[in-house]
Amino acid sequence: MADAGRLADAAVEARLARLDELLAGLESAPGPAAGNAVEAVRLLTEVYGEALARVLDVTGGQPAGRLADDELLGHLLVLHGLHPEPPARRAERAVDRLRPAVRERGGDVELVGVDGQVARVRVTEAGGCGSGCGGGPTVADAVREAVLAAAPELTAVEQLTAPSAPAFVPLESLLVREAR
Repeated sequence: MADAGRLADAAVEARLARLDELLAGLESAPGPAAGNAVEAVRLLTEVYGEALARVLDVTGGQPAGRLADDELLGHLLVLHGLHPEPPARRAERAVDRLRPAVRERGGDVELVGVDGQVARVRVTEAGGCGSGCGGGPTVADAVREAVLAAAPELTAVEQLTAPSAPAFVPLESLLVREAR
């Protein structure tokens, strides 16, 4: 919840989306003014990142964990390479938060690990509809979104297929019987 004069989370998200649109437009615009504007945003971001790092230095890094719990501040810490937790731990927490809801629906989700910039997850969905039988969003989609939101420096979430249990075939059915 926002205090008086502060932005609510939805307002922050709207501004970030608009910023993305404006930067995309600037990056594709011809002329030096567009390039200068993009560079100005980059330099301002670097200076604010340095200021955030100095705040952490002055306070002995103590508030970093608490700051990281706030979604916006956590993203800023990631952006500037200051987040106190590695991406693998943040991805694991995202998966852990989703697991109870997935299990309620008869499935399961597990973070297998992070290799470079790729998280590997094993997702099983009830009814074997891992690829979205109804065409709507799947558990795998929700996991991908949650992991990349928690650890935006990761570039992908790879879904591993759960090993299928070997089918049981009775030995008798393999034996050829003579017709009588």
